Amino acid sequence: MYTGTHSWWRKLTLAAAALLVLGGQPAKAQKVILQGYWWDYWNSNYPNGWANYIALLAPRLKAMGIDAVWLPPSIKNGNQGNGYSPFDNYDLGDKYQKGFTATRLGTKDELLRAVAVLHANGIEVVQDIVLNHNDGAGSQTGAGGQDPAAWDDGSTSRYKNFRYVSYSKPATAEDAANYLARNGRFPKNWQNFNPNPGNNSTSGDWNAVYFGPDVSYYNGSYGQSSNATFNPAQGADYMRNGVRDWLVWYKKQEGFDGVRMDAVKHFPDFASEDFLYNLQSNAGWASGGATMYAVGEWVGSGGQMDGWVANVQNRAGTFDFSLRNGLYSIVSGGGNFDLGSLPGYQQATRVVNINGTYVHRTVPFVNNHDTFRPQTDANGNYTGWNTGSELAPHIDPSDGRLSAAYAAALAVDGSPQIFFEDLFNVGSTSKRYSHQPTSTTDLPQRSDIENLIWCHQNLRFKDGAYKVRYQAQDHLVIERSTKAIIGINDNWTAWQNNTVSCDFAPGTVLKDYSGANGTATVTVSASQTVSINTPPCNGTASGGRRGYSVWAPTGIGNNYNRAAMATTQEWELADDLGDSHASSLKQGGQLPASSTAYRTAGRIYVESGKAVTYNLFPTDATRSLTVELVSGTSTIVSSKTGTGTLTGTYTPTATGWLTLRAKNASTANPAQRAFVKATYTAPAVLSTTALRETTVTATTKEATVGAGLAVYPNPTASDRIDVVIQSPKELTATLRLVDLLGRAVHEQSVRLYPGSTEQRLGVARSLPAGVYVLSIPELNLSRKVVVK
Repeated sequence: MYTGTHSWWRKLTLAAAALLVLGGQPAKAQKVILQGYWWDYWNSNYPNGWANYIALLAPRLKAMGIDAVWLPPSIKNGNQGNGYSPFDNYDLGDKYQKGFTATRLGTKDELLRAVAVLHANGIEVVQDIVLNHNDGAGSQTGAGGQDPAAWDDGSTSRYKNFRYVSYSKPATAEDAANYLARNGRFPKNWQNFNPNPGNNSTSGDWNAVYFGPDVSYYNGSYGQSSNATFNPAQGADYMRNGVRDWLVWYKKQEGFDGVRMDAVKHFPDFASEDFLYNLQSNAGWASGGATMYAVGEWVGSGGQMDGWVANVQNRAGTFDFSLRNGLYSIVSGGGNFDLGSLPGYQQATRVVNINGTYVHRTVPFVNNHDTFRPQTDANGNYTGWNTGSELAPHIDPSDGRLSAAYAAALAVDGSPQIFFEDLFNVGSTSKRYSHQPTSTTDLPQRSDIENLIWCHQNLRFKDGAYKVRYQAQDHLVIERSTKAIIGINDNWTAWQNNTVSCDFAPGTVLKDYSGANGTATVTVSASQTVSINTPPCNGTASGGRRGYSVWAPTGIGNNYNRAAMATTQEWELADDLGDSHASSLKQGGQLPASSTAYRTAGRIYVESGKAVTYNLFPTDATRSLTVELVSGTSTIVSSKTGTGTLTGTYTPTATGWLTLRAKNASTANPAQRAFVKATYTAPAVLSTTALRETTVTATTKEATVGAGLAVYPNPTASDRIDVVIQSPKELTATLRLVDLLGRAVHEQSVRLYPGSTEQRLGVARSLPAGVYVLSIPELNLSRKVVVK
């Protein structure tokens, strides 16, 4: 992270500062993004159902003016964790494997519904994707995950056999033989991870094993398992080709609108560019276009981030960690930071010209899930900080200078990202894990941040060119040309008042939409100057505003409203996708030969009176097929039969689920794969009661609803095993550690409370290096532990 001095910025004249504009052109395609979760996100009302939580929250986000919500990784993890230990790319919470079906977000049906509900509120969906590593090889107990022929990376104990259940091979046992015969799509072998014969390296950003078996995107990184029975041949560029295909499938299936790419410095830039191009321009009907929102997480200096942006051909921007260093200094400096130097912290590549449209690629931010790791009590209230696990130092949302930092982040170039725990108070209400997202009492928003979002959207910051108008130790003034003038003050007690140049016409009357100056107005002079008065950070200004003012012409009210969007999603019916296990959603499977048995594609949640269009695309257009919409009462409400592409429409008379299914129309037909697509509109507002009932129904098949177990780090030191336990209720539980022969090596009791509990195992002696299984019998949880 760049920490050099920026004092030279104070020497800029106002005229020179005004040149910090891309040709004086306002930039388009700017969005205000809410990170829709925190690190260990959880709500006991919606256990393993965060998608339902977000769906309920959506109308509040729409009212605030949020353009898009960044969702956590939504593919199956081995431990039902927060998403950053990806196991099966093609499992979105519909397959029964690892002992559960739903992900932390919920079932696949619930995930797709949340996307549709956000769209119905005019909110886009930004999907977090993890491309650097996979984790959790093996069955529920780890059986079958280890390949004895794998080259040792010194970290993962050769656990690099990745096999997945499918419609034709559900999990019938958790032993190695069953696991190694599973034939789900995109299996992976040890040669697909570093080190391997095509890339014998475990050093450097692209090859180091940081988070699990490290994916190798090099041409020669392919081969077969030494012990798997399902062992298809692989070819050159196996992982690159496989991830590319998966991402196109993923975008079509979920219907997301943009991507956040995790840890992009840890895999090759050429792979990132490839994946972004295909999501933007080669995903058929789902292609996001050249201006699709995309951001990579590169932790480094402004120059390093700009280099990555150039290497991916400007297809994505980065989170501006360089600017964030300055924003952190506003808070940590206690008023001693040179506020006027802040614009110099920004990365250079902030806006790019794409076919005549200026597109914001950089993402200013104050906090995110990696910089914000609080310690909490049983009710979720902050008691301290896990600073050792923070990617960069946190900014406490209770700090009086938080508002000044956010005012800067929303005023500068870029698509600003709002962190959940900054916008909403979940750290001092005693309801972190138990609130209803619809309740402003249980889940209050911070009025300063809400006001800044309102100003950004309704005063149309994004339509005005970015110009720095004044820079001093305690006062920074930025204009979004002829839209608004934003004053930022990091002094604790003193108001700052300076006369600045502006683009507003002489005689224009401006008022402070922050409310800090009450009803006072100012008038632009004949020479186009105006006095900007900005309050201190101690909260004594009118309305309790802290450290910012926002001046714009009088008479502006609520005028920002994104139109509701329909959702299009596509399911593929194939034997190597989905799952036929009784505890799965029982979706997927190709249309069987010589049979008219149905195959269920998936479900959509529709609003009454809003038309649904559905299609079936066969792989054999000569055979007659049938595609149907089925109501929640198992009534066929619409169907189409024929050869080739089939298209039907239906206007539902009730809000709720519709099932999409298909079949051969004749028993003379051979087997074939097929694709089913639906375009529909979900309701913008969902019933809390109905959602809670859906969540319970969808998760009662799990071993224990709302439970999770993670070991950090893993591999871990021989005398130190730290665990995070997710419990749906208060209880005393047993932590039991056994070796692979089933011999107990350690056992202890721990008191658990709803939500996350961190615990260190009191291992009495150093354990021999090897693989162990940690279990909690009371929650029916187990987790592989690698001791190095």
